[in-house]
Amino acid sequence: MTVATTAAPDDLQLRVLLRTATTKDAVMSTAVLARSGIETQVCASLHELVHEMRQGAGALLVSEEMLSGSGAAELADAVSVQPPWSDLPVLILARQGADSRAIATAMEGMANVTVLERPIRVASLVSALRSALRARRRQYELRKILEDLSEADKRKTEFLATLAHELRNPMAPLSTALAILTRKTLTPEAALPYYQLMGRQVEHMVRLVNDLMEVSRITRGKIELQLGELALNEVIRGAVELSRPLVDAGRHTLAVHVPEVSEAVEGDSVRLTQVFSNLLNNAAKYTPEGGRIDVFVERDDGHAVVRIRDSGTGIPADMLGAIFDMFVQVSGTARAAQGGLGIGLTLVKSLVELHGGTIKAASEGSNRGSEFTVRLPLLDHGLRADAHTRTSQETIAARHRILVVDDNRDAAESLAALLDLLGAQTAVAFSGADALNKAEAFQPSLGILDIGMPGMDGCELARRFRAHPKLYGMGLIALTGWGQPDDRLRIARAGFDHHLLKPVDLDELSAALQKLAQRGLA
Repeated sequence: MTVATTAAPDDLQLRVLLRTATTKDAVMSTAVLARSGIETQVCASLHELVHEMRQGAGALLVSEEMLSGSGAAELADAVSVQPPWSDLPVLILARQGADSRAIATAMEGMANVTVLERPIRVASLVSALRSALRARRRQYELRKILEDLSEADKRKTEFLATLAHELRNPMAPLSTALAILTRKTLTPEAALPYYQLMGRQVEHMVRLVNDLMEVSRITRGKIELQLGELALNEVIRGAVELSRPLVDAGRHTLAVHVPEVSEAVEGDSVRLTQVFSNLLNNAAKYTPEGGRIDVFVERDDGHAVVRIRDSGTGIPADMLGAIFDMFVQVSGTARAAQGGLGIGLTLVKSLVELHGGTIKAASEGSNRGSEFTVRLPLLDHGLRADAHTRTSQETIAARHRILVVDDNRDAAESLAALLDLLGAQTAVAFSGADALNKAEAFQPSLGILDIGMPGMDGCELARRFRAHPKLYGMGLIALTGWGQPDDRLRIARAGFDHHLLKPVDLDELSAALQKLAQRGLA
């Protein structure tokens, strides 16, 4: 037996259920309370009162006579199974004089009981009921708060589960590339594609970890895109890389049909890769072993159109309208998909729409395959060449003498090695005190400082540099995992010129170096 475990209709939530000694008492009570704006419903029996209570009630008004025999215990049993937020007020109209066994049983079995002796003034009865209904309203408010908290917790759990799933995807190509590079000696040219693959997957993971640090933003759907001009063919290739392990595990034939000259779109490379990888993953999971998956990239009326077609389980006609809703899974496909969270297509739809695009699903029915079509706005010009990127990075870096400071030796030395390759002169320090000593002799034009170092942290080191008679004019870049607004404010106040997040993005670092050069700081 459950009492109001879910929200009852508004017209039931605050009604007063009456079970009086006589029909005359019921009629009089109903009329009096109606004049005071209190809605009532008369119950012909205690059994009916308990039944109506389960549908929703603001309070119970019961005559003592109706609790005789097993009545008090029956009512107490019904009230005892309320949900945690509920404490239904029960008002008992008692006969004047000595306490009865029925009232004692009711008070022992129920927490929120008020005994009113008859005869009772109308004003007192109305006042008591209004107080009871005010308390009941607060209980409903508490229920709403608990429901909101539960929903927020569920959304956070959904996000974390999705994030764990998304982090596993780039691990497969990373693991494969590492296995190849550690087991076989390759020329630099032969190894380059594997390094590029690993770089793309690491970038994908970094973006996902950054999203984890902003979990509240994600659960509210406030994902910020990092837009840029993209070659759609490259995005599709990246998605295929992510999904290849699932495709291969299902022994599927995957055919990718892309134009020789890639269509140009504006978008977030990682997010669009996530969109098409999720669609490919779904195709692989919902297609029986040895199936076929085709990817088509086409142009249509100012849009790039990507169609992903499979020979899998298909989608019933009555599910096509709901397939993108949260938690919706086609009946009978959970086993084929190895479970699944039922939120992947919802995320895909949200990301496509954030890019100004649309997505639709089509299927001829169960076991007849499915096709997902994504339309994205095309740029009105061709792709710009970016062959100058590496040269410009090297030109900018070569202007600097850079002091890299990080208590993580691997992080400091690998960053310095990268900057050396770009033509910079570098020195490395592993603590604040070490950095101050080396800077005296090295005379850096720029310092790239970690913030979370033991002892003297990066902010204190920056203040020391700014107070130094010879080093106060050097450029300072914070390279750290701390990226919240309060962190950025604290770092800026310490005297830093720029704030970059780990791991370093070469384009962002080059842009920071360029700005420092333009200001004459480095």
